[in-house]
Amino acid sequence: MVQSSLATKSQSFDLVKSEIEQTIKQAEASLERFQENRESGEDLQNCVDYLNQLRGIFLLVELRGGTLLCQEAVSLANDVPVGANDDKNILLTTLSGALFILRRYVEYYHQQREDHPELLLPVINDLREARREKPYPESCFFDLEVRERPDFCKGKAIQPLEGGEAEYEILARRMRLTFQVALLGVLRDRNEVVSKKLIARSARGFARLCQGAPMGQMWCLLATVADTMLDRAMVFNKARKRLLMRIEKYAREVVYVGKVATAKDAPDSLIRDLVYLLYRSGSGNPEVAEVLSAWQVAPSDFPDALLEAHSRRLYGPGSDVLKSLSEALQEELNQLKDKLDIIERGIEPDLAELVSIAESLERLANTLVMLDLNRLAGVAREEAGKLRQWQQEDRLPEEDELYRLADSVLGVEDAVMQIVSRGITSETDALATSERKAGESIYLQEAVWVVADEARSALTLAKRAITAFIESDYDKLHLANLPGTLRSIWGGLVMVNDPQAADVIARVAASIQERLLDAREAPVSQVLEALADALTSLEYYIESIGRREERNTDLLKLAESSLDDVGL
Repeated sequence: MVQSSLATKSQSFDLVKSEIEQTIKQAEASLERFQENRESGEDLQNCVDYLNQLRGIFLLVELRGGTLLCQEAVSLANDVPVGANDDKNILLTTLSGALFILRRYVEYYHQQREDHPELLLPVINDLREARREKPYPESCFFDLEVRERPDFCKGKAIQPLEGGEAEYEILARRMRLTFQVALLGVLRDRNEVVSKKLIARSARGFARLCQGAPMGQMWCLLATVADTMLDRAMVFNKARKRLLMRIEKYAREVVYVGKVATAKDAPDSLIRDLVYLLYRSGSGNPEVAEVLSAWQVAPSDFPDALLEAHSRRLYGPGSDVLKSLSEALQEELNQLKDKLDIIERGIEPDLAELVSIAESLERLANTLVMLDLNRLAGVAREEAGKLRQWQQEDRLPEEDELYRLADSVLGVEDAVMQIVSRGITSETDALATSERKAGESIYLQEAVWVVADEARSALTLAKRAITAFIESDYDKLHLANLPGTLRSIWGGLVMVNDPQAADVIARVAASIQERLLDAREAPVSQVLEALADALTSLEYYIESIGRREERNTDLLKLAESSLDDVGL
């Protein structure tokens, strides 16, 4: 019956496809004429009429995304007055972009024969934001009645608080700081893996603070969502960032209002948004299936990874195209570096080889100009000019001249490699004129990677040793070699010029020596928890070492805060 319904829907669309495409073209033409002549109220009204006509067609063929997009586009167009000044340009630009995406979506639906209104949600929200309206949540097209909720904390080992009010306050502040560090990492597009781990960690901490109170259900659900996003490598889009900012309000209440804040229920809309992420993940993990089965919902057969891939197709060149482009440019640069290496080694040096290298650089510069990376193209052309000058002077370059040439080629290569992550943007082009810092040395980077690998192994060993220490009724033999191992990490971090991380490692090593090994009495649970939090924060920080992204020093502050809380 479902297949029949889908076939009928597809046939209905085929009957009106040409009319839809023609109407979109007419709407675009009317809008373009109005942009050229802002006094032409007739063109603006024609555009509105065409949009209303499209909305009726989409309603008829049951394309939910197209229907809502046209509805929002009409509202936006009605906000544009005849004779609009330049202050309305943002409205007109957004409307024009929406029509372009709508045309692309019609082509997409015709090819895929599947309606995924979620793909149009970003442009729908762009239309709303241009009108200064609140954007729709990501679960806009997800129909779910969440008033009857399952026990989201079922199966989660939530330890009770052993201390009194003082421990509650300390843990509340620490968990909020953990959540804030994660949120800041998400907003700044830092290491998403670390951010997801921090969110899950803070959510479990808040669930522990709630001690069975109603708000604990939301935190348990958030922990499951964060784990699932990590497992399925789900990205943080604008809607998800807004969701986390909304949740931070409840973290703040736990700190400043206290236990009273944990007694209320989370709103239905928030629970729906979190459950939607589990649905969208497509995960078949038991904890996800258990939550979704409460509403008799199965994980989506159009998971987040597939949604992202289709979205890239719809909205422009995706990472696959950028990666292919980057690899093609790198191949050309590798040939250049091989030729420079031959000259540097003095293996049958030939002045004609200088001309060959210059021609390669000029071809590379022409390609970069086509990509609108003019600064990088300028660097390539400048070096090509030097090579031709050396050939005219009938001499090979001096050693320092050759090194400067190699450094420029490496600078272009570095920018080309970052096209994949940065895109073809002015930020990528600006790398051509920025000075290469010592920290960007290839050899230093290799040293940093070695240190990071050793540090990860040592921190994993430290956590296992402390766990064995606790499980063996505080047998200190498990910790005997731990301070020395951590001090070796300290030396490596100092060597690669990361003194702040080295200081935190030194504090942890000294704390283990003084409070666990040298102490005669068994350590209190707060000390063990603080050490575990500090080691975990360090582990997350180490994950970012050696990457091209900016290191997240907030994680080091989080580790220091954990140690400060118990006087370590």
